[in-house]
Amino acid sequence: MTTPIRLWTCSTHHAAFRCGGWASVRSLDGQLTGTAGGERNTTAARMALAGLAAGLADLPPIKAGQPPQTIAMETNSPALAAFSTTLATLSATSEKPPEADLDLWARIITGAKGRRLAMTLVSMKPETGTAFVAAWADLAMDRGKTRGAFAMAIPRINLARMPGVR
Repeated sequence: MTTPIRLWTCSTHHAAFRCGGWASVRSLDGQLTGTAGGERNTTAARMALAGLAAGLADLPPIKAGQPPQTIAMETNSPALAAFSTTLATLSATSEKPPEADLDLWARIITGAKGRRLAMTLVSMKPETGTAFVAAWADLAMDRGKTRGAFAMAIPRINLARMPGVR
């Protein structure tokens, strides 16, 4: 039996400035990894998908004959929740992704292969993993607004302080 993967992903978007940020933290075999990024001239949906794509990146491949692995995902993003039906059926069907943001959908489909995505839309509560990730998304949006597109790893010292994980 495989260990489920936990994934927290949050995004933020400022419509007036058209800038956004995203962050994701993944727990796999007890190890936390995290990434955050942002960009200018973007949409809320693109930021939500970028966070998910980063969370699914570099997962070990599923071996032949192994049952589907579950990814328990928590997000604060209504934009990502709007894609929940599409995300739930990605690995089970050959349904085509939406036309926009095909670069991100390709990365999501690759990362989700052989896995089942179980998404939960959560409200922001202090001292939770989702609030921690949302704070990194806000920080990334501010940096993206001033410096342009970027992605960076969340330092391990910060990940060690993430509430609600252990």
